[in-house]
Amino acid sequence: MTRNRLLFIFLSLACVALLLADLALGSTDIAIADVWATLTGGEVDEVARTIILKIRLTKAVVAVAAGAALSASGLAMQTLFRNPLAGPYVLGVSSGASLGVALFLLGAPLLGVAGGSMMQSVGLAGAAWIGSALILAMVLAVSRRIKDIMVILILGMMFSSAVDSVVQILQYLSNEAALKAFVVWTMGSLGDVTGDQLVVLLPVVVVGLVLSVAAIKPLNLLLLGENYARTMGLNVRRSRMMILSATVLLAGTITAFCGPIGFIGLAVPHVARMVFSSADHRTLMPASMLLGAVVMLVCDLVSKQLGFPINTITALLGIPIVVLVVVRKKSLF
Repeated sequence: MTRNRLLFIFLSLACVALLLADLALGSTDIAIADVWATLTGGEVDEVARTIILKIRLTKAVVAVAAGAALSASGLAMQTLFRNPLAGPYVLGVSSGASLGVALFLLGAPLLGVAGGSMMQSVGLAGAAWIGSALILAMVLAVSRRIKDIMVILILGMMFSSAVDSVVQILQYLSNEAALKAFVVWTMGSLGDVTGDQLVVLLPVVVVGLVLSVAAIKPLNLLLLGENYARTMGLNVRRSRMMILSATVLLAGTITAFCGPIGFIGLAVPHVARMVFSSADHRTLMPASMLLGAVVMLVCDLVSKQLGFPINTITALLGIPIVVLVVVRKKSLF
């Protein structure tokens, strides 16, 4: 059995163990045996069953989906832009999604627009997709003219600053209830996703992950440059659109429902490269998804125990990895 296969088995088992721990631990601890009985249809106390199925299971599923989605989109962006520091948060994609959410949460009440919970979920996701797509399109257009990595990162931060300015104007004009809803959203949370929102979130994330897997071969070819990819018969424009669509669906959807979660999309792909010692996306893509799910479950467990927002935990874990990446930049690709 190869080393990589053993690593995949270990990470899969770790993901299952962390998922069970996430369901068991909280303000009221529940025995692992009761968690397993609940998931397998066995007999268990009704209160424990309600806590697991109605509250914790949704949050744990969102954590797995968010980790896999952000990691996959981060890996795709790093390869597409040939930029080791690219990611949904750094390049402004999350800020674009934030602008869409701000326009929906803060702008809709100003226009007197209201809707049911399902309509609100679809509107929230749609606004995030449009916002993230616009920012990503601008960054991509700039990256085709400017090849310097640091200049592209600076421009991404400038786009983010411009978006933040628009959001601040909306905050100033909005009413108290809408402003409170938006401020709570900006803190980032895996536990605020409702059942109606999960119905929208999961299918979209699955579609985005399928597109990411379908993009594995194009990503391997793009890793060697667009000219080489063309000589190998790759339709670069179509491949780029597929990768961007996956990124918008994944990063936009997670940002819409969970708030801006930083550093996962940037740091996890580099951890996957270091752990698996590979540049092949046939290994890196599933590895990044699995590692992302594991990392988000760990962050959720720590967040519950310490009572800190999820953003704080992801930053504390991600920043040291980013520093290491900057120091070892010459060996990334």
